[in-house]
Amino acid sequence: VAVRSIFLGYTFGIGIVLALTGPQSWQAFGIYMSILSTFHYSEFLAIAWSNPKAVSIDSFVLRHSVAYGIAAGASWLEFVIERQYFPNMKEITPISYFGLFMCACGETLRKLAMFTAKHNFNHLVQTEKADNHQLVTYGVYSLCRHPSYVGWFYWSIGTQ
Repeated sequence: VAVRSIFLGYTFGIGIVLALTGPQSWQAFGIYMSILSTFHYSEFLAIAWSNPKAVSIDSFVLRHSVAYGIAAGASWLEFVIERQYFPNMKEITPISYFGLFMCACGETLRKLAMFTAKHNFNHLVQTEKADNHQLVTYGVYSLCRHPSYVGWFYWSIGTQ
């Protein structure tokens, strides 16, 4: 847990430094690094607070799936290639701030879903009903059936 937390902290810090002091064509990537590390750290923290019995090293969701790893790696490669050939395309514009806003809203919705569901939330899809499991229909769950997925969906669109 400590190693992953330190890694995410360094990633966040490097992202902030890059966003504030890096070349203009790398600043957006610095913001992305900070957003991504915040997401993964806050996933662990939210489970630790809302459902401590379910917390584990996997709660960072760093090794979510092979598909997630490939998608993340492809996005980093895409950024480097586009920056090489179209550096102006990677500069921060007003649409970048809208993306940051979407990330913040998506992250907030996802964490509200986790805190609302409490012990009913788990990163792993449950195939059998636990004795203490209850269907949550209040709070953000009264707005949509799967607010944690909706939040992550908007967060991921915002990173683009």
